Amino acid sequence: MENKDVCLKKAIKDGYVPEDFYSTTNLPTKIRLNGEWILVEGQRMDALIVVKDGHAVATKLRDVHQGDLVACGQEGIHRFDPTKEHDDSFGFMNNLVSSERRNDLTIQRLAKWLVEEKKQITFVSGPIIVHSGAVEHMEYLMRKGFVKCLLGGNAVAVHDMERAFFDTSLGINKNTGLPEKNGYTHHMRTINRINGCGSIQAAVDQGVLKSGIMYTCIKENIPFVLAGSLRDDGPLPETKMNMIEAQALYSHHLHQADCVIVLGTMLHGIASGNMLPATIPMICVDIHAGTVTKLADRGSGQATPIVTDAGLFMELLHYQIEKLLASSED
Repeated sequence: MENKDVCLKKAIKDGYVPEDFYSTTNLPTKIRLNGEWILVEGQRMDALIVVKDGHAVATKLRDVHQGDLVACGQEGIHRFDPTKEHDDSFGFMNNLVSSERRNDLTIQRLAKWLVEEKKQITFVSGPIIVHSGAVEHMEYLMRKGFVKCLLGGNAVAVHDMERAFFDTSLGINKNTGLPEKNGYTHHMRTINRINGCGSIQAAVDQGVLKSGIMYTCIKENIPFVLAGSLRDDGPLPETKMNMIEAQALYSHHLHQADCVIVLGTMLHGIASGNMLPATIPMICVDIHAGTVTKLADRGSGQATPIVTDAGLFMELLHYQIEKLLASSED
């Protein structure tokens, strides 16, 4: 590594810095400050490095203030790939994209790692987890303590609770797979019912919501963040419609993750990948190969793609964990 200190320049005004600022990747990064190499905290891609009180922190451009000392140029900055320079304890992960690979073996190794290492999953999920019939599998993982957090949008919560209230998701009956009469109205009726209670939490407390993913989140004290979007109906009372607030909450939970699993949501998956340091393993599950490829293409090189149905993935993970837990009790 170089023997020159990092070049620090002052931010010109809030949100505006010198043109040669260093833009971060998601790889662990060190800077040389006063002759010593220090690790950048809060590593993520598309940020700047701000130095204050002897600490270097990855900081979004919008959060930089006039006078902040910002790393500029390339000298005195070193990034490294932990998967190449260190032993990979999450060694079953790889980024080969193929619909013909042995996904079952990857899931077996994931289950073994979760059980033996007592790790938890931070799920980033779209409503596909409801539509694909995986609600019971998610509830099982939550009750057994394998879920640290749920990150999603308005839709995953709406359709989960629609299923709890009406036995449908997007108006499709969960048992028959057929459209219900006037089922297209069920998601709006769900939002209305939750609004009547005041919140999802209140719906559980009042005994109105009695099952499902959101119910289990609250009963098991599992934090969740619902990030809103332009297309949201309602939205639900808990949905964060301020994008900066939603990003901050996502980032907070992602940086505490043991591993992240993205289920059928390209936009939330890419957004999470942008916030996630390369040291935290990530799995992207989607029936479309293009979705899991795009995540890696956008810079999340640690993402392991699994091309399969989200419901099948959750069923297999549930089965493998249940089998491991049963064998440990014998």
